[in-house]
Amino acid sequence: MRNALVAILALSAATAASVAATSPAAAYDYPYCLQGRGIGIPGDCSYASYGQCMASASGRSLYCNVNPRFAYGQQRRMRIYRDY
Repeated sequence: MRNALVAILALSAATAASVAATSPAAAYDYPYCLQGRGIGIPGDCSYASYGQCMASASGRSLYCNVNPRFAYGQQRRMRIYRDY
């Protein structure tokens, strides 16, 4: 009985350590989204080039569009020059 309890505790500690070591996948917005019927908006935004997106859309009645999160994300601030 004692050996079974020690084995269960060791197994639960090993499981907890492996769960803590894993991290979620990093989210990244690619510039092109596959859109159309059944996919929704913004769609499947996992394409780095327009050609990749069009190749995936070929024959599926889908189309490619610019990813709105990529296009209208955080914009850079412009430096304002003043002429005094």
